[in-house]
Order: sequence, then structure tokens, then C-alpha cells
Amino acid sequence: MSYSWLSVLPPLFAVILAILTRKIYISLISGIWLGWFILTKWNFFESVLGTIKTLLNVFSSASKTNVIIFSALVGSLIALTQASGGVGGFVNLVTRKKVINRRYAQLLSWFIGIAVFIESSITSLVVGTSSRALYDRLKIPREKLAYICDSTSAPVCILIPLNAWGAYIIGLLEEQKISYPIKILVNAIPLNFYAWLTLLMVLFIILTEKDFGPMKKAEIRAKREGKILRDGAKPVVSSKLINIKPDLKAKPKAINMLFPIIIMIFMMPLALYITGNGNIMAGSGSTSVLFSVSIAIFFASIFYLFQRILSIKEISVYIVKGVIGLIPLAFLMVLAFSIGETCNRLGTGLYVSNLVTRAINPAILPALLFASSAFVAFSTGTSWGTFAIMIPIGLPSAISLNINPSLALAAILGGGVFGDHASPISDTTLIASMASASDHIDHVNTQLPYALTTASLAFFVYLLIGLI
Repeated sequence: MSYSWLSVLPPLFAVILAILTRKIYISLISGIWLGWFILTKWNFFESVLGTIKTLLNVFSSASKTNVIIFSALVGSLIALTQASGGVGGFVNLVTRKKVINRRYAQLLSWFIGIAVFIESSITSLVVGTSSRALYDRLKIPREKLAYICDSTSAPVCILIPLNAWGAYIIGLLEEQKISYPIKILVNAIPLNFYAWLTLLMVLFIILTEKDFGPMKKAEIRAKREGKILRDGAKPVVSSKLINIKPDLKAKPKAINMLFPIIIMIFMMPLALYITGNGNIMAGSGSTSVLFSVSIAIFFASIFYLFQRILSIKEISVYIVKGVIGLIPLAFLMVLAFSIGETCNRLGTGLYVSNLVTRAINPAILPALLFASSAFVAFSTGTSWGTFAIMIPIGLPSAISLNINPSLALAAILGGGVFGDHASPISDTTLIASMASASDHIDHVNTQLPYALTTASLAFFVYLLIGLI
């Protein structure tokens, strides 16, 4: 059921309130409650009850629970790599080169983000874990690291769909009885202007240092005052977690950080293969990321025990410390998933998509599909949910109007990725904030002008293609 224009109010209220007040928890809870206030026909007590039930129902979904547990276990991996001297060793390794500077460090993060394309959460985690200590030493603001983490996760995964993303999209195309779905997806890759422009925008900012908007202020603060975070910032990662000192028995060795990360990267395709019953493209992304980080923690523990760096008791303590340090992120995940479910009940995505496609001008359909997908994804915080809504609407419309289906698909995918990596209520955005140990709203505020710039350019390109 769709509640017309009222369905748009809860997510927009939550997003705007979060940006204005920087109170992300209160903003998300308020948005969820407003949604249920509408759903219960303005009954205050029932809306409060509905809000509580929605928060609890998050854990009835195996995939959502997997992502929440994964996010918490990431803290354990961070704690272990610091206590083992791995983080310090990696920083020492990359800073041995005389050419090391702010630009080199950011280029390294950009290349790592592109190389690790198996899953967006893994991408952000690897980029953040391998770069954060180096960025802190070079006085690069945490907001910049969060931006690079976020902008090389979903955009890369959608351009190299040899992962669960590709399998999911192909499945949606097959449900629409689309002929040659793989061919249409492959042909859509060069037409996904938003994803390409996002990667190029990051590279441009790194090479030219032409920052603008809030990010420029963050860079000035870091360079002049040496502050990697603004005064009053509240990272979604506990400061106790990111300031763990190496154990006295641990010498700085880069291998102590690289080993578990490499294990995690290689375990991801194996997990996709297992959960997909022999078909890596059909595997479960949420189960695979949880499996990968769990195996990485296990092998890291064995590795440190073998070196006699940490005892079993010490490893257990750091694993628990890591989980505790990421409780704020886990709670944010629950809130983000809850507001997404509330939007589903309200029919937010369906209302917006139907509103846009109701008066179709064939010439501007690709641009409209991109804009509506971007709005739905930004409002609901999910690209996959947006794809599920927009592909059944956009692809048949494009085919009936004799428009290149790959162009229509690219517009939908690009718009979905915009919302996924720009919305403050997206799990991808939250994980980027976590991986970089950044204040979440600071990450959103500094990244949004860049995302809006590339989105505007992509919209213009789609519009131009339709009109010429």
C-alpha cells in the first residue's frame, strides 16, 4: 500500500534532521516513529509500539543480522591488528619510501578500493583498515578517508559485477523475462556514468587537491591545526578501539595486518561459491562477509599465537573489546534497517517511481530513471531495494518505447548507487564511517557535495543522450 506524498516524509525528515542537528540516533528514531505515526493513522501509542516492533524485527532477517554481526566483528579484527603491531608495521612499511606524502597515501587507498571489488563492505573495511593510521600520521582528515572508502565501494562493485551484486541484478532481469540479461548488464557497464564519474572525481580530487565545500574546510583544519577530526566530532568507532597500543611482545610487522586482510579477501569468493551451491554469482553477500571476517579473525588468532605475540586470553579480551567498540555502529545499523522497512510499508519507493514514470517522455526516460532511482535510494538507504522497485518499472518502459535497455538499466543502477553511498541511512555509508573512524554526519556532509556534483553530471549526460 502506498501512502502517496506522506510516504516521502519520514525518510526525508530523518535525513534533514540528521544533517541539521548531527544527532543521527535521534533523527533516525524520529523518522521511524513518524512513519509509524502515518501507518497507524495518527495514533501515538500504536506508533510507539510499531516503532519498537520494527526495531526488534530487524533480527528476524538473517541477512540483516549477518550484516550487523559482521560490523561488530570488524571491531575485533581492528583490535587484533593493532595489538599485534600489524597496523604500526604497515605504516612503517609504506612510509619507508621517500615519496610518501598526502597524495601518495590517497592514491594508494584509491587503488586498493578498485582492486578489492568482491563486496562493498569488504572494500570499505580493507581501505579503512590499511589506510587510517597512515592518514593520521600525515594529518589527512578522517572525512577524506571515509569519502575514498565510500566512493570506491559500491561504485566499483557495480562496474565489476563478478559478485553478489551482479547475480542479484541478473535475477531481477530474468524475473522480467528480459532476453539475454547478462548481455544487457555487461553493455550497461560503460553507460553507468555515475559510477565512472565518481571514481574519476575521487582521482581528480586526489591529484589536484581541489577540494570544495565542507571537505575543503576539513582539509584546512587538518593542515593548519593538525586536527584529523573536528572539535566535538563523535566517530562511530569507540576511541578506545582505535587507540589500542601494540602488546609489549609485539614488534611492528606489516604482515600481522596484511595476513588477516588477505585471508578475508580470498575467503569472500569462496564463501560466495559455497553459499551459491557452486555458483559464485548466486552466493549470499551478507552470509559471505560474515564468514570472511570470522575466518580472518580465526586465522589471525592462530598466526599471533604461533608467533607468541598474544596469548589465548589476550586474544579473547581484544575480540570482546573490538565488539564493544563497535556497539554504536551496530545500533545505527538496526536503526537504518528499521527506517528502510518502514519506508517499504509506506510504499515510498513505489510512490516516487510511479510519480516519475507516469508522464513519460521517451527522450528523457533515462534521465528520469536515474533521478528517481537516486531519490528512492537516498530516501530509503538501499540500492538493492531500489533496484527491486525500479528495474520492473524502468526496463519494460524502455523496451516498449524502443529505448536501449542497457542504457535504462545503467541509469537505474547508477541512481541506486548514488543513494547507497550518499545517504546517511545507508549501511554502506555507515560502514565507510566505521572503517575510517569518522563522525558519520561529518562524512555525509563532506561527501554529499561531491556526490551531488557527479550525480548532476550523470543526469545531464543521460538527458543529452536522450535529446540528441
